[in-house]
Amino acid sequence: MKLFDSELKVMEVLWKEGDLSAGQLAKILTEQTGWNRNTTYTVIKKLVQKGAIQRSEPGFLCRALVPREAIQQQEAADLIDKLFDGSAELFFSAYLHSGKLSQSEINRLKQLMDTLQ
Repeated sequence: MKLFDSELKVMEVLWKEGDLSAGQLAKILTEQTGWNRNTTYTVIKKLVQKGAIQRSEPGFLCRALVPREAIQQQEAADLIDKLFDGSAELFFSAYLHSGKLSQSEINRLKQLMDTLQ
């Protein structure tokens, strides 16, 4: 499932806060992004149509139906396909050589790689 940046903003709030009414979501997103209520409701409607959110009564309660990890995996796969011709090895190599990893992150990645063998 492909989510646009605006849809990800709504999902991030739900993943962080849990189930919220559409009004509560609108209030939070107004504070975070400056969106008006109608913008939030439009994005919620799109997410409901995509099956990412369930909206129910009472109070238009919104619940994330898609876990954050599923979206992260899809977005990572899309990025690897788009920029690295589908090669996770090329992506991983580019990231490792970016110089942005701390020693503790490198150690955790090594541990992760060891669990895959």
